[in-house]
Amino acid sequence: MRHPARLGVALALAFSAVGCAASEDDAPSTDKAGAQATTVTSCGEKLSFADQPERAVTLDQSSTETLLELGLADRMAGTSNLKTKVGQEYQDAYTKVPVLSPEILTGEQLRAATPDLVVSSFTDLYSKDRVGTREELSELDLPSYVSAVDCPKQNGPGKTPFDLLFDDYKNLGKVFGVEGRATKLIEEQRAVVEKAAEAGDEVKGEPTVVWLYSVYNGLPYVAGKGGMPSEMSKLVGAKNAFDDVDEDWPEVSWEEIADRDPDFIVIGDLPERGAPGDSAEEKRAMMRKDPVMSKLTAVRKDRVIEVPGIEMDPSVRTVNTLRLLTEGMKDIGYVR
Repeated sequence: MRHPARLGVALALAFSAVGCAASEDDAPSTDKAGAQATTVTSCGEKLSFADQPERAVTLDQSSTETLLELGLADRMAGTSNLKTKVGQEYQDAYTKVPVLSPEILTGEQLRAATPDLVVSSFTDLYSKDRVGTREELSELDLPSYVSAVDCPKQNGPGKTPFDLLFDDYKNLGKVFGVEGRATKLIEEQRAVVEKAAEAGDEVKGEPTVVWLYSVYNGLPYVAGKGGMPSEMSKLVGAKNAFDDVDEDWPEVSWEEIADRDPDFIVIGDLPERGAPGDSAEEKRAMMRKDPVMSKLTAVRKDRVIEVPGIEMDPSVRTVNTLRLLTEGMKDIGYVR
């Protein structure tokens, strides 16, 4: 989930690019001298690479973990914007990558890292008061990649958020010359998606669900229309109760959630972020304390499923929450 921030740092006018080295497991099909430029499209912008990137910088945790999953720690010049602990499976590799900032990266910090590629899950991390716009970076010959999930209209009609996420793996595998790893990852995660859809065929009726990401200044943020939570709901035979709100993460009220009277609630756990309402335990306490929410059947009967908050956004780890969702629905009796 993204919250506005104004950092007020102007992008400097020069970046230096560095050459590349092939990964151990996926060597490029031709050597550097004979290689042709690799081209991919990212959110409507064509990116061409004469060489494989060697100094990538990621602007958010999801992008960081995707590159680590693809075995690219040695090609990363830095990470930033950590919401919670890096997944256990990535912690060893993560220690090898410089943390440029635990928060949203600035243009000055990006420049100091001398990157040859910037990768982000979200378009709004490219702005004048952050690292600079994509147009500004392009003028400096610095390619910027944005997840296909964040611009679905530009990446083909009819594709699901998972399809777009898999497009990211394919594109990044091509850019870094690790197509084999990317293909294996796609196959593994597509199998999880298909298994969840099979479980969804066994769901009784179409239970409604509210995805509660965070509570900010006492107000809940829930999943709206079109994002990954809505897609996961559909896969498992449920319906996102706020699918009529055309925002990824709208701010609502406890009363609005109560009016929707969901059959069950999914809450995100973000304990390391430290703000009130971030941890799953705090969210449970708030719901039990609220005079309206406490009366809901989902709260009284504890029809609540906990998932890592980072996995509610498109991520290499989102299939884990899809598993947790399926298992949780079985536990509360919605899957036969």
